[in-house]
Amino acid sequence: MSKTGTEKPDPWRVPVAVAQIPETGLHRDIEADQAIRKAVADTGGLREVLSAQASFDVTPKSGSRFHVAGHVRARIGQTCVVTLEEIENEIDEPIDLIFAPPEQIPQMAALVDDAEESDEETPDPPEPIENGTIDLGRVATDALYLAVDPYPRKPGAVFEPMVEAADPEDHPFAALKALKAAPKKSGTRKPKGK
Repeated sequence: MSKTGTEKPDPWRVPVAVAQIPETGLHRDIEADQAIRKAVADTGGLREVLSAQASFDVTPKSGSRFHVAGHVRARIGQTCVVTLEEIENEIDEPIDLIFAPPEQIPQMAALVDDAEESDEETPDPPEPIENGTIDLGRVATDALYLAVDPYPRKPGAVFEPMVEAADPEDHPFAALKALKAAPKKSGTRKPKGK
């Protein structure tokens, strides 16, 4: 599958060829260097990514499928939505995915849809194995982005609505009120002929 021109390239790539994964499985620890961390921050709209590492266990399953389990841990720099101060947040996100050959995806997605109609916990649809590889860097990046708080707050920061007990005549509609009140002061209410 070719990427469209509008889609940003994956900032963190660690492809693993499924043909090289032993029957006993594979353990991989990956860590993002400074250039990758900057690219991850830019792509994800983060102020900075101070550290990012992940560990994975990739285990073969029946039907050419693979179970990818692990954790991504990162320290990211964001801006507090309340105080606008720079803050740092820790991310520790579990990863539990099934990868399957692309031709199996529609069939397995249908099984997921069927499971949604029952009361049992719904499994996630599998991810496609692209060009015979599973990109652990992309898995880690996706998990990191999912774990990011879109509205980060500094600990203890509370949004206080602006409450001002200022001059009641000093509000957005004061000018309109003054205009509306002006004709009443002109003395038009006096009975005619007096």
